[in-house]
This record gives sequence, structure tokens and C-alpha cells, in this order.
Amino acid sequence: MSPKGKLLIIGGKEDRDGTDVDMKDKNREFVSHEILKLVATDKDSRIEIITTASSEPESMHETYRKTFSEIGYSNFGFMHLSHEQNDDDISRIKAARSVFFTGGDQNSICKELNETPINALLKEKYLHEDDFTIAGTSAGAMAIPEMMISDAEEDKAMLQGNIELNHGLGFLTTCLVDTHFIHRGRFDRMAHAAIIRKDILGLGLGEDTALLIEDGDKATCKGSGMVIVINPKKITQTNSGHVKKGFPVFAENLIVHILAEGCVLDLRSGELQSVECAEEQ
Repeated sequence: MSPKGKLLIIGGKEDRDGTDVDMKDKNREFVSHEILKLVATDKDSRIEIITTASSEPESMHETYRKTFSEIGYSNFGFMHLSHEQNDDDISRIKAARSVFFTGGDQNSICKELNETPINALLKEKYLHEDDFTIAGTSAGAMAIPEMMISDAEEDKAMLQGNIELNHGLGFLTTCLVDTHFIHRGRFDRMAHAAIIRKDILGLGLGEDTALLIEDGDKATCKGSGMVIVINPKKITQTNSGHVKKGFPVFAENLIVHILAEGCVLDLRSGELQSVECAEEQ
């Protein structure tokens, strides 16, 4: 059964209050607030903004209150959820048409939400409710898949033992997600994660760039930057799995795609399905 809901995974630093988007004056397809306009299809729909990842939730309140109001959203609130959840928390999530996870620390999100009534409720809504959206930016996006990068040393080589994977929230089984991918030079850690797993895609999201995922596996690229897709499924040789800790990891035939606005990727096959990019002007 394909999920009826949608996922929106954002690479961080999306166009919002207080953010200077690098590609704003360069990319001719740039649209103001393009990504956050996808959080809800109706301006009056209830949006719950979950700040659990952040150590400074008040700053998130200020940023997203102003930005969401500028977009025209009129019905949103903030929740700093913990593992101890009450009836009011559950009622608010039940009534929500969209849930948006802010940035911070992905480990905090999963520590507080995994194996809780709200995580179970979110999965139920995602599977069965039309027009329900789960969105996340930066750490909020990294936490959405079944597995996530919980810690990694950003070295100039892939060294055995320098990355740690852990359980995410469980909404995507076909991929791992990394964010701020281009600006922070994270190719090595996503490639390493994909090589370790071999059965799932690595999605490296650039800033002010997102994938809108429908039907569970149809991912459309949105925003002013790019998404790097790392496909390990046809690797022919690698020493991952038996090389000793601290030694370099290699891989042959790792496949890489680059997505821009309008590209549509099948998350199961790892193949580009169509391109809906605007023609050159």
C-alpha cells in the first residue's frame, strides 16, 4: 500500500526570515519561499511546528512565525515534544494537516519521539490521510528515514569506523538523507553510509533545496540548489565490511545523479523518471 500522505525533506537554510540564500540572485528559477509554501496545500490548514531538535526553540518560534505569516499561513503552532506526551499533544497532532520538524540535532528528535504514541500516530496519518504532510529541514529532514546518520567525522577520506548510523523516525525505508550537503562538503560521509548499507539510496540535499515525496517513492526536486543522489546498488568491489578500523574504504561503480528543480526520481529504482524543468529563456 502506497502512503496517501506526502513527505517534504529540506536541505536546510531554505528561504525564510533572516536567511540569505546564496542562489537568490543567480538562479533564474528562484522563487521566494518556494519550499515552505509546500508545507501545506491550504493556507488555513493546521500546521504543528516541532522544535524538539533545537536547543533554542524560542529562536525557531520567531523565525517561522514571521515566515509562515508572510506566506499566508494562518493556523499554526509550536510544540517542543518530549518522550513524555500528554493527551493535549496527541489531540494537536490528530488535528494537524501538516507537521514540520525544524533543524538542530536529529538525535534529539529520535530520542524523544521514537517508540511513542505520537510517532505511531504520525505513521498512521502518513499512510492513510490524503493531503497530510510531514516536513523537515536540516536535522528535521535527516531524522525522517528509517535509518539516519547519527554521527560522522568529516574527513578527507572515508575511513572505516568514522560514521555511525542509527534508527530514524521510520517514514522512508529506501534512502538515507544528509543536509547542507554542498556547503559543508558531506559527499564522503553520505557515500560511506550508502556503501555500508548497499541496498538504499543516499540523498544529499543542498541548501534551499528539497525533495517532495508522493506515493512513498516519487521524489520531485524543488528549490534553487541541487540534490546529489548516491546509488550503491551496483557496486562491484568494495572493502567495506572487512577493512580494519581507521583504514580507507574504497568502492567501484558507485552511481551518482545530480537533480535540479523539476527532476523526478524513483526512490525504489534510483532512476530519473522525468524532468519538468523550465526551458531556457
